[in-house]
Amino acid sequence: MGSFSNYAEGAILDHVFKTAAFTQPTNLYIALCKSTIAEDDTGSTLPTEVSGGSYARKVCNTWDACSGAGATENSQTVTFAQATADWGVVTDFAVLDHSSTGKLIAYGKLNTTKNVQSGDTAKFATGDIDITLD
Repeated sequence: MGSFSNYAEGAILDHVFKTAAFTQPTNLYIALCKSTIAEDDTGSTLPTEVSGGSYARKVCNTWDACSGAGATENSQTVTFAQATADWGVVTDFAVLDHSSTGKLIAYGKLNTTKNVQSGDTAKFATGDIDITLD
């Protein structure tokens, strides 16, 4: 289960209470990390984001409309490139507004950590990435 970052929470509050407009990002990207993400991290300060071995953040622009419980989930499968080297044990995911830097929108822990080895293909099935507004 994922939560909004400090940046996203502030942007939503400013937008709703008319102190600043929030422009939707052109794309949303999913990142994989090997340690805990903090709500004040950015796209440039993600802790131990996977790197090398054909890793790249993946675009995910299709999400369910918010449920009455203040939640959404991915409505498309997110499939990363096949690892050409060991990526290590992935513990967390992030949703960002840029393919390599940018702002952290949401983040969360994986329900089950995954040791991604050379030849593996990491993916999130439809509905696997749940984000809530608490």
